[in-house]
Amino acid sequence: MQAIRDAILSGDRSEETFSTIAIPESYRGATVHKDEIGMFEGLATKDKDPRKSLHIDEVPVPELAPGEALVAVMASAINYNTVWTSIFEPVPTFGFLERYGRTSVYAQRHDLPYHVVGSDLSGVILRTGPGVSKWKPGEEVVAHCLSVELEDADGHNDTMLDPQQRIWGFETNFGGLAELAIVKANQLMHKPDHLTWEEAASPGLVNSTAYRQLISKNGAAMKLGDRVLIWGASGGLGSYATQMALAGGATPICVVSSPEKAEICRAMGADLIIDRSAEGYKFWKDEQTQDPKEWQRLGKRIRELTGGYDVDIVFEHPGRETFGASVYVARKGGTIVTCASTSGYMHEYDNRYLWMNLKRIVSSHFANYREAWEANELINRGLIHPTLSQTYRLEDVGQAALDVHRNAHQGKVGVLTLSPEEGLGVTNAGKRARFAAEINRFRGE
Repeated sequence: MQAIRDAILSGDRSEETFSTIAIPESYRGATVHKDEIGMFEGLATKDKDPRKSLHIDEVPVPELAPGEALVAVMASAINYNTVWTSIFEPVPTFGFLERYGRTSVYAQRHDLPYHVVGSDLSGVILRTGPGVSKWKPGEEVVAHCLSVELEDADGHNDTMLDPQQRIWGFETNFGGLAELAIVKANQLMHKPDHLTWEEAASPGLVNSTAYRQLISKNGAAMKLGDRVLIWGASGGLGSYATQMALAGGATPICVVSSPEKAEICRAMGADLIIDRSAEGYKFWKDEQTQDPKEWQRLGKRIRELTGGYDVDIVFEHPGRETFGASVYVARKGGTIVTCASTSGYMHEYDNRYLWMNLKRIVSSHFANYREAWEANELINRGLIHPTLSQTYRLEDVGQAALDVHRNAHQGKVGVLTLSPEEGLGVTNAGKRARFAAEINRFRGE
Protein backbone atom coordinates (compact mmCIF):
# COMPACT_ATOMS: atom_id res chain seq x y z
CA MET A 1 0.00 0.00 0.00
CA GLN A 2 2.95 2.30 0.61
CA ALA A 3 3.84 2.27 -3.10
CA ILE A 4 0.33 3.46 -3.98
CA ARG A 5 0.48 6.23 -1.39
CA ASP A 6 3.93 7.32 -2.55
CA ALA A 7 2.80 7.45 -6.19
CA ILE A 8 -0.17 9.63 -5.31
CA LEU A 9 1.86 11.96 -3.10
CA SER A 10 4.48 12.34 -5.85
CA GLY A 11 1.99 14.22 -7.99
CA ASP A 12 2.47 11.90 -10.97
CA ARG A 13 -0.96 11.21 -12.48
CA SER A 14 0.09 9.41 -15.65
CA GLU A 15 -2.01 6.48 -16.75
CA GLU A 16 1.17 4.49 -17.33
CA THR A 17 2.25 4.83 -13.70
CA PHE A 18 -1.06 3.91 -12.18
CA SER A 19 -2.02 1.15 -14.58
CA THR A 20 1.21 -0.70 -13.80
CA ILE A 21 1.49 -0.12 -10.07
CA ALA A 22 1.10 -3.36 -8.10
CA ILE A 23 -2.24 -3.93 -6.40
CA PRO A 24 -1.86 -5.51 -2.95
CA GLU A 25 -3.73 -8.66 -1.99
CA SER A 26 -5.44 -6.94 0.95
CA TYR A 27 -6.25 -3.53 2.38
CA ARG A 28 -7.50 -1.96 5.62
CA GLY A 29 -11.14 -1.03 5.93
CA ALA A 30 -13.70 -0.06 8.56
CA THR A 31 -16.03 -3.02 9.02
CA VAL A 32 -18.93 -4.37 10.99
CA HIS A 33 -19.14 -8.12 11.62
CA LYS A 34 -22.10 -10.36 10.90
CA ASP A 35 -21.60 -12.40 14.06
CA GLU A 36 -21.93 -9.26 16.21
CA ILE A 37 -25.33 -8.00 15.07
CA GLY A 38 -26.84 -8.83 18.46
CA MET A 39 -24.23 -7.01 20.51
CA PHE A 40 -26.49 -4.06 21.36
CA GLU A 41 -29.63 -6.06 22.02
CA GLY A 42 -31.72 -4.50 24.80
CA LEU A 43 -29.97 -1.11 24.67
CA ALA A 44 -31.69 2.14 23.77
CA THR A 45 -30.52 3.65 20.49
CA LYS A 46 -28.69 6.47 22.25
CA ASP A 47 -26.66 4.00 24.31
CA LYS A 48 -25.33 2.02 21.34
CA ASP A 49 -21.65 2.79 20.84
CA PRO A 50 -20.12 2.59 17.32
CA ARG A 51 -16.66 2.32 18.87
CA LYS A 52 -17.56 -1.22 19.93
CA SER A 53 -18.92 -2.40 16.59
CA LEU A 54 -16.67 -0.70 14.01
CA HIS A 55 -13.42 -2.57 13.41
CA ILE A 56 -10.36 -1.82 11.29
CA ASP A 57 -9.68 -5.10 9.48
CA GLU A 58 -7.30 -6.27 6.79
CA VAL A 59 -9.59 -7.62 4.05
CA PRO A 60 -8.94 -9.19 0.62
CA VAL A 61 -9.06 -7.03 -2.51
CA PRO A 62 -12.07 -8.35 -4.47
CA GLU A 63 -12.07 -9.14 -8.17
CA LEU A 64 -12.99 -6.15 -10.33
CA ALA A 65 -16.24 -6.60 -12.27
CA PRO A 66 -17.14 -5.12 -15.68
CA GLY A 67 -18.09 -1.47 -15.42
CA GLU A 68 -16.30 -0.95 -12.11
CA ALA A 69 -13.29 1.00 -10.88
CA LEU A 70 -10.82 0.30 -8.09
CA VAL A 71 -9.96 3.54 -6.30
CA ALA A 72 -7.16 4.33 -3.87
CA VAL A 73 -9.04 6.24 -1.18
CA MET A 74 -7.23 9.24 0.26
CA ALA A 75 -10.12 10.40 2.45
CA SER A 76 -13.71 9.57 3.28
CA ALA A 77 -16.38 10.88 5.65
CA ILE A 78 -19.05 9.83 8.13
CA ASN A 79 -22.72 9.86 7.16
CA TYR A 80 -25.71 8.92 9.25
CA ASN A 81 -26.00 5.68 7.30
CA THR A 82 -22.61 4.75 8.79
CA VAL A 83 -24.12 5.28 12.23
CA TRP A 84 -27.14 3.14 11.36
CA THR A 85 -24.86 0.39 10.05
CA SER A 86 -22.67 0.49 13.15
CA ILE A 87 -25.59 0.18 15.60
CA PHE A 88 -27.46 -2.33 13.40
CA GLU A 89 -30.54 -0.12 13.05
CA PRO A 90 -33.20 -0.11 11.74
CA VAL A 91 -31.98 -3.54 10.56
CA PRO A 92 -28.50 -5.05 10.17
CA THR A 93 -27.10 -4.31 6.71
CA PHE A 94 -26.14 -7.94 6.10
CA GLY A 95 -29.66 -8.58 4.82
CA PHE A 96 -28.95 -6.06 2.03
CA LEU A 97 -25.72 -7.85 1.15
CA GLU A 98 -27.37 -11.28 1.15
CA ARG A 99 -30.16 -10.17 -1.19
CA TYR A 100 -27.72 -8.41 -3.50
CA GLY A 101 -25.48 -11.47 -3.53
CA ARG A 102 -28.26 -13.59 -4.98
CA THR A 103 -28.68 -11.39 -8.06
CA SER A 104 -25.52 -12.28 -10.05
CA VAL A 105 -22.12 -13.92 -9.98
CA TYR A 106 -20.36 -10.60 -9.41
CA ALA A 107 -22.85 -9.56 -6.76
CA GLN A 108 -21.94 -12.67 -4.77
CA ARG A 109 -18.68 -10.90 -3.87
CA HIS A 110 -20.67 -8.55 -1.61
CA ASP A 111 -22.23 -11.27 0.58
CA LEU A 112 -19.51 -11.64 3.19
CA PRO A 113 -19.37 -12.06 6.98
CA TYR A 114 -18.05 -8.49 7.20
CA HIS A 115 -19.23 -5.23 5.66
CA VAL A 116 -16.74 -2.54 4.61
CA VAL A 117 -18.74 0.64 5.15
CA GLY A 118 -18.63 4.24 3.94
CA SER A 119 -20.51 6.18 1.26
CA ASP A 120 -18.01 8.97 0.45
CA LEU A 121 -14.52 9.06 -1.02
CA SER A 122 -11.90 11.14 -2.72
CA GLY A 123 -8.94 9.42 -4.32
CA VAL A 124 -7.20 8.20 -7.46
CA ILE A 125 -8.30 5.49 -9.89
CA LEU A 126 -6.00 2.46 -9.89
CA ARG A 127 -7.82 0.08 -12.23
CA THR A 128 -10.95 -0.02 -14.36
CA GLY A 129 -12.90 -3.12 -15.30
CA PRO A 130 -13.94 -4.26 -18.78
CA GLY A 131 -16.25 -1.87 -20.58
CA VAL A 132 -15.03 1.30 -18.85
CA SER A 133 -13.86 3.91 -21.36
CA LYS A 134 -14.50 7.33 -19.81
CA TRP A 135 -12.22 6.94 -16.79
CA LYS A 136 -8.51 6.07 -16.67
CA PRO A 137 -6.02 5.05 -13.97
CA GLY A 138 -4.36 8.12 -12.44
CA GLU A 139 -7.44 10.38 -12.53
CA GLU A 140 -8.40 12.16 -9.33
CA VAL A 141 -12.02 11.48 -8.47
CA VAL A 142 -14.79 11.69 -5.94
CA ALA A 143 -17.70 9.27 -5.87
CA HIS A 144 -21.43 9.62 -5.34
CA CYS A 145 -23.14 6.73 -3.60
CA LEU A 146 -25.86 5.64 -6.05
CA SER A 147 -25.28 2.09 -7.28
CA VAL A 148 -27.63 0.95 -10.06
CA GLU A 149 -27.75 -1.95 -12.49
CA LEU A 150 -29.90 -0.17 -15.14
CA GLU A 151 -31.34 -3.41 -16.49
CA ASP A 152 -34.92 -2.25 -15.87
CA ALA A 153 -36.81 0.37 -17.86
CA ASP A 154 -37.95 2.10 -14.67
CA GLY A 155 -34.45 3.38 -13.99
CA HIS A 156 -33.87 5.15 -17.28
CA ASN A 157 -35.83 8.34 -16.59
CA ASP A 158 -34.62 8.73 -13.03
CA THR A 159 -32.01 6.24 -11.84
CA MET A 160 -33.25 6.61 -8.27
CA LEU A 161 -36.33 4.70 -9.44
CA ASP A 162 -34.28 1.74 -10.68
CA PRO A 163 -35.67 -1.37 -8.94
CA GLN A 164 -32.11 -2.41 -8.14
CA GLN A 165 -31.01 0.98 -6.82
CA ARG A 166 -28.74 0.69 -3.78
CA ILE A 167 -26.63 2.99 -1.65
CA TRP A 168 -22.95 2.09 -2.02
CA GLY A 169 -21.19 1.39 1.27
CA PHE A 170 -24.53 0.90 3.04
CA GLU A 171 -26.49 -1.55 0.90
CA THR A 172 -23.38 -2.78 -0.93
CA ASN A 173 -19.95 -3.84 0.29
CA PHE A 174 -16.44 -2.42 -0.34
CA GLY A 175 -17.28 1.12 0.78
CA GLY A 176 -15.20 4.27 1.12
CA LEU A 177 -14.03 4.09 4.74
CA ALA A 178 -11.02 2.09 3.63
CA GLU A 179 -7.70 2.32 1.83
CA LEU A 180 -9.26 0.93 -1.36
CA ALA A 181 -12.84 0.93 -2.61
CA ILE A 182 -14.82 -0.47 -5.50
CA VAL A 183 -17.41 1.67 -7.26
CA LYS A 184 -19.26 1.50 -10.53
CA ALA A 185 -17.76 3.78 -13.15
CA ASN A 186 -21.00 5.77 -13.31
CA GLN A 187 -20.47 6.78 -9.68
CA LEU A 188 -17.30 8.69 -10.49
CA MET A 189 -16.97 12.47 -10.76
CA HIS A 190 -13.95 14.75 -11.09
CA LYS A 191 -12.40 15.88 -7.81
CA PRO A 192 -12.59 19.67 -7.39
CA ASP A 193 -8.96 20.64 -7.83
CA HIS A 194 -8.93 23.45 -5.26
CA LEU A 195 -9.89 21.17 -2.35
CA THR A 196 -7.85 18.97 -0.07
CA TRP A 197 -8.56 15.25 -0.05
CA GLU A 198 -10.64 15.48 3.12
CA GLU A 199 -12.57 18.52 1.92
CA ALA A 200 -13.34 16.87 -1.43
CA ALA A 201 -14.55 13.67 0.24
CA SER A 202 -16.93 15.32 2.67
CA PRO A 203 -19.73 16.79 0.45
CA GLY A 204 -20.55 13.70 -1.67
CA LEU A 205 -23.61 12.12 -0.08
CA VAL A 206 -25.03 15.13 1.75
CA ASN A 207 -24.42 17.71 -0.98
CA SER A 208 -26.12 15.53 -3.60
CA THR A 209 -28.96 14.65 -1.22
CA ALA A 210 -29.57 18.32 -0.44
CA TYR A 211 -29.49 19.20 -4.15
CA ARG A 212 -32.19 16.70 -5.11
CA GLN A 213 -34.26 17.40 -2.02
CA LEU A 214 -34.26 21.18 -2.31
CA ILE A 215 -33.33 22.21 -5.87
CA SER A 216 -34.24 19.42 -8.27
CA LYS A 217 -37.63 19.06 -9.97
CA ASN A 218 -37.66 15.66 -8.26
CA GLY A 219 -37.66 17.43 -4.88
CA ALA A 220 -38.99 20.79 -3.74
CA ALA A 221 -37.89 22.67 -6.92
CA MET A 222 -36.89 25.74 -4.88
CA LYS A 223 -37.12 29.03 -6.74
CA LEU A 224 -35.84 32.58 -6.31
CA GLY A 225 -37.50 34.24 -3.32
CA ASP A 226 -38.71 31.10 -1.54
CA ARG A 227 -38.61 31.01 2.24
CA VAL A 228 -37.15 27.71 3.41
CA LEU A 229 -37.20 26.30 6.94
CA ILE A 230 -34.12 24.10 7.37
CA TRP A 231 -33.90 21.75 10.31
CA GLY A 232 -30.37 21.05 11.56
CA ALA A 233 -29.11 23.87 9.39
CA SER A 234 -25.48 23.66 10.52
CA GLY A 235 -25.22 19.88 10.21
CA GLY A 236 -23.91 17.56 7.54
CA LEU A 237 -27.05 17.78 5.40
CA GLY A 238 -28.57 21.08 6.52
CA SER A 239 -25.39 23.10 5.96
CA TYR A 240 -25.53 22.33 2.24
CA ALA A 241 -29.24 23.12 2.06
CA THR A 242 -28.52 26.44 3.75
CA GLN A 243 -25.81 27.29 1.22
CA MET A 244 -28.05 26.29 -1.71
CA ALA A 245 -30.90 28.42 -0.43
CA LEU A 246 -28.61 31.43 -0.15
CA ALA A 247 -26.93 30.82 -3.52
CA GLY A 248 -30.32 30.32 -5.19
CA GLY A 249 -31.84 33.57 -3.97
CA ALA A 250 -34.06 32.01 -1.33
CA THR A 251 -34.28 32.94 2.36
CA PRO A 252 -33.29 30.18 4.78
CA ILE A 253 -34.77 30.08 8.26
CA CYS A 254 -32.17 27.99 10.07
CA VAL A 255 -33.12 25.78 13.00
CA VAL A 256 -30.16 24.81 15.19
CA SER A 257 -29.59 23.42 18.68
CA SER A 258 -26.86 25.66 20.16
CA PRO A 259 -25.32 29.14 19.94
CA GLU A 260 -22.21 27.61 18.34
CA LYS A 261 -24.28 26.08 15.56
CA ALA A 262 -26.11 29.38 15.10
CA GLU A 263 -22.74 31.04 14.51
CA ILE A 264 -21.94 28.53 11.77
CA CYS A 265 -25.15 29.53 9.97
CA ARG A 266 -24.30 33.20 10.33
CA ALA A 267 -20.84 32.49 8.90
CA MET A 268 -22.55 30.97 5.86
CA GLY A 269 -24.55 34.20 5.43
CA ALA A 270 -27.88 33.26 7.03
CA ASP A 271 -29.64 35.91 9.13
CA LEU A 272 -32.84 34.20 10.32
CA ILE A 273 -31.99 31.64 12.98
CA ILE A 274 -33.98 29.72 15.57
CA ASP A 275 -32.08 28.10 18.42
CA ARG A 276 -34.61 25.44 19.34
CA SER A 277 -32.81 24.57 22.58
CA ALA A 278 -32.62 28.15 23.81
CA GLU A 279 -36.26 28.74 22.91
CA GLY A 280 -37.29 25.46 24.54
CA TYR A 281 -39.45 23.84 21.87
CA LYS A 282 -40.96 20.54 23.01
CA PHE A 283 -43.12 19.15 20.22
CA TRP A 284 -44.04 16.01 22.21
CA LYS A 285 -45.72 16.01 25.64
CA ASP A 286 -44.77 12.35 26.02
CA GLU A 287 -43.89 9.41 23.75
CA GLN A 288 -47.43 9.19 22.36
CA THR A 289 -48.73 12.78 22.40
CA GLN A 290 -47.66 15.81 20.37
CA ASP A 291 -48.26 19.39 21.50
CA PRO A 292 -49.92 21.53 18.78
CA LYS A 293 -49.37 24.64 20.91
CA GLU A 294 -45.65 24.18 20.31
CA TRP A 295 -46.29 23.97 16.54
CA GLN A 296 -48.16 27.24 16.82
CA ARG A 297 -45.37 28.84 18.84
CA LEU A 298 -42.85 27.82 16.18
CA GLY A 299 -45.08 29.20 13.42
CA LYS A 300 -45.40 32.49 15.27
CA ARG A 301 -41.63 32.70 15.68
CA ILE A 302 -41.10 32.08 11.97
CA ARG A 303 -43.52 34.89 11.10
CA GLU A 304 -41.69 37.22 13.49
CA LEU A 305 -38.46 36.54 11.61
CA THR A 306 -39.93 36.79 8.11
CA GLY A 307 -42.11 39.84 8.61
CA GLY A 308 -45.36 37.89 8.76
CA TYR A 309 -44.81 35.12 6.22
CA ASP A 310 -45.02 31.35 6.55
CA VAL A 311 -42.42 29.23 4.77
CA ASP A 312 -42.80 27.94 1.21
CA ILE A 313 -40.63 24.86 1.84
CA VAL A 314 -39.73 22.83 4.91
CA PHE A 315 -36.44 20.93 4.50
CA GLU A 316 -37.26 17.99 6.74
CA HIS A 317 -34.93 15.20 7.86
CA PRO A 318 -35.21 14.71 11.65
CA GLY A 319 -38.47 12.81 11.09
CA ARG A 320 -40.69 11.74 13.96
CA GLU A 321 -39.65 14.44 16.42
CA THR A 322 -40.34 17.39 14.12
CA PHE A 323 -42.65 16.20 11.35
CA GLY A 324 -45.93 17.33 12.94
CA ALA A 325 -44.49 20.81 13.37
CA SER A 326 -43.13 20.81 9.82
CA VAL A 327 -46.54 20.08 8.31
CA TYR A 328 -48.14 22.76 10.46
CA VAL A 329 -45.71 25.63 9.71
CA ALA A 330 -45.60 25.29 5.90
CA ARG A 331 -47.69 27.93 4.15
CA LYS A 332 -50.94 27.14 2.42
CA GLY A 333 -49.92 25.35 -0.77
CA GLY A 334 -46.41 24.83 0.61
CA THR A 335 -44.12 21.82 0.41
CA ILE A 336 -42.65 19.57 3.07
CA VAL A 337 -39.78 17.64 1.49
CA THR A 338 -38.52 14.75 3.57
CA CYS A 339 -35.66 12.27 3.75
CA ALA A 340 -33.79 10.27 6.38
CA SER A 341 -35.76 10.47 9.68
CA THR A 342 -32.83 10.44 12.09
CA SER A 343 -35.14 10.79 15.14
CA GLY A 344 -37.55 8.04 14.06
CA TYR A 345 -39.39 6.74 11.01
CA MET A 346 -43.00 6.68 12.24
CA HIS A 347 -44.14 10.19 11.38
CA GLU A 348 -47.35 11.63 12.83
CA TYR A 349 -49.08 14.85 11.83
CA ASP A 350 -52.53 16.42 11.86
CA ASN A 351 -53.85 15.83 8.35
CA ARG A 352 -56.24 18.79 8.57
CA TYR A 353 -53.27 21.13 8.20
CA LEU A 354 -52.13 19.26 5.11
CA TRP A 355 -55.42 18.42 3.41
CA MET A 356 -57.38 21.61 4.05
CA ASN A 357 -54.40 23.84 3.19
CA LEU A 358 -53.36 22.01 0.00
CA LYS A 359 -49.84 21.32 1.21
CA ARG A 360 -47.63 18.65 -0.34
CA ILE A 361 -45.35 16.08 1.23
CA VAL A 362 -42.57 15.14 -1.20
CA SER A 363 -40.23 12.23 -0.52
CA SER A 364 -36.59 12.48 -1.50
CA HIS A 365 -33.76 9.96 -1.40
CA PHE A 366 -30.16 10.67 -2.37
CA ALA A 367 -29.81 11.75 -6.04
CA ASN A 368 -29.45 10.40 -9.56
CA TYR A 369 -26.14 10.69 -11.42
CA ARG A 370 -27.09 13.92 -13.17
CA GLU A 371 -28.17 15.56 -9.90
CA ALA A 372 -25.01 14.37 -8.15
CA TRP A 373 -22.87 15.67 -11.04
CA GLU A 374 -24.58 19.09 -10.90
CA ALA A 375 -24.17 19.23 -7.12
CA ASN A 376 -20.46 18.42 -7.49
CA GLU A 377 -20.12 21.16 -10.10
CA LEU A 378 -21.45 23.68 -7.56
CA ILE A 379 -18.55 22.67 -5.33
CA ASN A 380 -16.09 22.78 -8.24
CA ARG A 381 -17.20 26.29 -9.22
CA GLY A 382 -16.97 27.60 -5.65
CA LEU A 383 -20.70 28.30 -5.36
CA ILE A 384 -20.99 25.78 -2.51
CA HIS A 385 -18.20 24.98 -0.06
CA PRO A 386 -17.41 21.98 2.14
CA THR A 387 -18.55 22.25 5.76
CA LEU A 388 -15.95 20.01 7.37
CA SER A 389 -15.64 20.48 11.12
CA GLN A 390 -13.22 17.73 12.15
CA THR A 391 -11.11 15.02 10.54
CA TYR A 392 -10.16 11.70 12.12
CA ARG A 393 -7.73 8.94 11.21
CA LEU A 394 -9.15 5.66 9.92
CA GLU A 395 -8.13 4.04 13.22
CA ASP A 396 -10.52 6.40 15.03
CA VAL A 397 -13.55 5.84 12.80
CA GLY A 398 -15.59 4.56 15.76
CA GLN A 399 -15.17 7.84 17.61
CA ALA A 400 -16.02 9.78 14.45
CA ALA A 401 -19.25 7.79 14.07
CA LEU A 402 -20.06 8.30 17.75
CA ASP A 403 -19.75 12.07 17.31
CA VAL A 404 -22.34 11.97 14.52
CA HIS A 405 -24.55 9.56 16.49
CA ARG A 406 -24.63 11.96 19.45
CA ASN A 407 -24.90 15.11 17.32
CA ALA A 408 -21.63 16.33 18.81
CA HIS A 409 -20.41 17.47 15.41
CA GLN A 410 -20.88 20.54 13.25
CA GLY A 411 -21.05 20.21 9.50
CA LYS A 412 -19.38 17.05 8.22
CA VAL A 413 -16.89 14.72 9.93
CA GLY A 414 -14.04 13.56 7.69
CA VAL A 415 -11.79 10.51 7.87
CA LEU A 416 -8.24 10.26 6.46
CA THR A 417 -7.55 6.87 4.89
CA LEU A 418 -4.40 6.79 2.71
CA SER A 419 -3.67 10.49 3.09
CA PRO A 420 -0.99 10.82 5.80
CA GLU A 421 -2.17 14.22 7.01
CA GLU A 422 -4.71 16.97 6.47
CA GLY A 423 -4.19 19.71 3.91
CA LEU A 424 -2.92 17.61 0.98
CA GLY A 425 -4.43 17.21 -2.47
CA VAL A 426 -4.80 20.79 -3.73
CA THR A 427 -3.63 20.96 -7.36
CA ASN A 428 -5.00 24.38 -8.34
CA ALA A 429 -3.46 26.88 -5.95
CA GLY A 430 -4.82 29.93 -7.78
CA LYS A 431 -8.38 28.70 -7.55
CA ARG A 432 -7.82 27.78 -3.91
CA ALA A 433 -6.65 31.30 -3.19
CA ARG A 434 -9.82 32.77 -4.73
CA PHE A 435 -12.06 30.72 -2.45
CA ALA A 436 -9.78 30.44 0.60
CA ALA A 437 -11.73 32.91 2.75
CA GLU A 438 -15.04 31.13 2.14
CA ILE A 439 -13.54 27.66 2.64
CA ASN A 440 -11.96 28.67 5.95
CA ARG A 441 -15.08 30.48 7.11
CA PHE A 442 -17.29 27.49 6.36
CA ARG A 443 -14.86 25.29 8.28
CA GLY A 444 -15.00 27.66 11.24
CA GLU A 445 -11.38 28.77 10.86
